[in-house]
Amino acid sequence: MPYGSRLAATMTRRLGRECVYTPSARLALYLALRRWCRPGARVLMSPVNDDVILFVVLAAGCRPVQAPVSPWDGNIDPAAVPESTWREIDAVLTTNLYGVPDRVLELRRRCERLGIPLIEDAAHAIGSHVDGQPIGTFGTAAAFSLSKHVAAMAGGFLAVEDARTRRELERLRDDLLTPRRLRDDLDVTLRPLARSTVRTLRLVRPVWRTMQRLGLMERDGFRMDLHAPRLTTSARSAPSLTAYEPWVRVDLHGFRVRHGTLVRGQLGLRMARLEDDLARRRAGVALLSDTAWASTALSERAVHDGPLPLFRVPLLVRDRDTLLERMVDHGMVCGYVYDPPLDDYAGAEFVDPSPDPRAARWFASHVLPVDPLLARRTVSALTRDRATAVRPTFVPAPQEPNPTAPLGT
Repeated sequence: MPYGSRLAATMTRRLGRECVYTPSARLALYLALRRWCRPGARVLMSPVNDDVILFVVLAAGCRPVQAPVSPWDGNIDPAAVPESTWREIDAVLTTNLYGVPDRVLELRRRCERLGIPLIEDAAHAIGSHVDGQPIGTFGTAAAFSLSKHVAAMAGGFLAVEDARTRRELERLRDDLLTPRRLRDDLDVTLRPLARSTVRTLRLVRPVWRTMQRLGLMERDGFRMDLHAPRLTTSARSAPSLTAYEPWVRVDLHGFRVRHGTLVRGQLGLRMARLEDDLARRRAGVALLSDTAWASTALSERAVHDGPLPLFRVPLLVRDRDTLLERMVDHGMVCGYVYDPPLDDYAGAEFVDPSPDPRAARWFASHVLPVDPLLARRTVSALTRDRATAVRPTFVPAPQEPNPTAPLGT
């Protein structure tokens, strides 16, 4: 029986697509890029994304091409991508940032016309839909993360279109897995319990501040250190996951560990509670969508389609960095800030910069990603701190989301 087949079968029933279990979404994404992209392939992606994803693309031997984005949600704006760029790319990688769907209908049409793969990064979007169809079923393949929605420290899936491709990817995955160690399994099992205890005892602020003072964070800021000379050297070995492991493993050292039955059993129990988690997220999104800080994209989608079960709710605020610090004082850590955009972070040596970076820079510097499960506490904290909403002034009004248009267009 293939590794993780029971978990994969559960996800297959949910999506209606063949699924490969992986220890992490980043490994799933690497598998997809290796399967559908030749070395040197040019991959269109949003610059408002986790730096780990940038390094996964580089590890696969591909060239990241940064796209213009919507200032309302940070996802690719297909209409703003120059025709010359469309003609030169070999694949498109979505983000579905914080669970807000990419414009997948238009991206799929573009990819079909060009004959290139659409790869969906659905790590934030396990419960998001477009026109009633789940995110992760529009493209050639889709990577999912269990850690984002069921509070685990491991587990992912790669969803594909047919069983033959699934079996092929299972063999490729098995070649990339590293042996299980008891310490890894215990870490994955116990760390979520420790996090839950810290939140329950309201110790978030002292624990977080202590970790900062002791230098226990792998990132000093929003981005990890680039280490450009080492990165240049690693490029000579690409495609190679091993060569890029110092970057790809950040925040998740067991991203390709072959975890044992203890971990997989825990993940099965957590997946059984997924629908309850998504329902609570929708309730939190509904509350936050009705605030002045909510993006126009978020509030209008909530009115037209109902609240999405977002992983994080993108609020647009003035003095974002100050508010991040204040949120820690209120006992809440708002992670998943992707600032600066990847082209500013990595530079032209490692990526093709966006032809129009204004929206990405504006969104990345103003977005406050809020956990919808903490919606009431967040509203109370932001109200006490007199948080001010902001809107992009350089985007013409007609480009704002149309509440009557199908979601994702």
